[in-house]
Amino acid sequence: MMTMIKGTAMVLSQKMIADGIYDLVLSFPEAARLAVPGQFVDLYCRSAARLLPRPISICEADAREGSLRLVYRTAGAGTREFSHLKAGDSLEAVGPLGNGFISPEDAPARNTEKVLLIGGGIGIPPLLELARRLPGEKIAVLGYKDALFLKDDFDRLAGRADPALGSLRVAVATEDGHYGCQGTVLDLIREQKLEGEIIYACGPMPMLKAVSAYALDRGIKARISLEERMACGIGACLGCITKVKHKDHHTNVHNRRVCKDGPVFDAGEVDFS
Repeated sequence: MMTMIKGTAMVLSQKMIADGIYDLVLSFPEAARLAVPGQFVDLYCRSAARLLPRPISICEADAREGSLRLVYRTAGAGTREFSHLKAGDSLEAVGPLGNGFISPEDAPARNTEKVLLIGGGIGIPPLLELARRLPGEKIAVLGYKDALFLKDDFDRLAGRADPALGSLRVAVATEDGHYGCQGTVLDLIREQKLEGEIIYACGPMPMLKAVSAYALDRGIKARISLEERMACGIGACLGCITKVKHKDHHTNVHNRRVCKDGPVFDAGEVDFS
């Protein structure tokens, strides 16, 4: 059974790292201790006019410091309210929520395993913690529309000399070609002939659909994190349903809840039709 913490989180710091994209660090010790890559937290607005929480993916979790790092894009009134938070402020939060890329019970990946971490836009932040925790040979394939937020963080991680963490290479694609490969993450993978035994991906639905087809065509296992609008964040409201290929044994329908059953799914399970 998933363990989650509801309580007050304290703002340690916040800064804007690109146009409309903010880097928020919260003190939320119990949630930080439990979090795994790919999970998210629900943050509550102070305004009574906005009752529903806003889900934000976890970029980094520091169990020792008791902190969570959240990198998010302002997309509406709720996230715009969050963008004004400063050190010393507090807000109500619930987390960690959802199923991540890996679970605490999972055996670590083999040190020889080759991994492709594929992120697009605001789907990039959850991959940073995953890159930090996974052993083996990793390639972070990052796709941007414009500003290269978090690239320096991946580069610093790639520069660490720690045999236990394996290796990390960073490759970048931009839509207009102002940095790295011009085009999509798959254009980059094909151009540089990047290979992996397993794919972990997070980003917009068209990217995930293309990555899933790529993985299926090559017989590569892929785990993808879906982006959906969520209301409750705990699976009660059924507001973030996604179609899957197999019937749920409880409801006998081809639906799964992104917040509760995901947000990470096996790529072959998701019905993109």
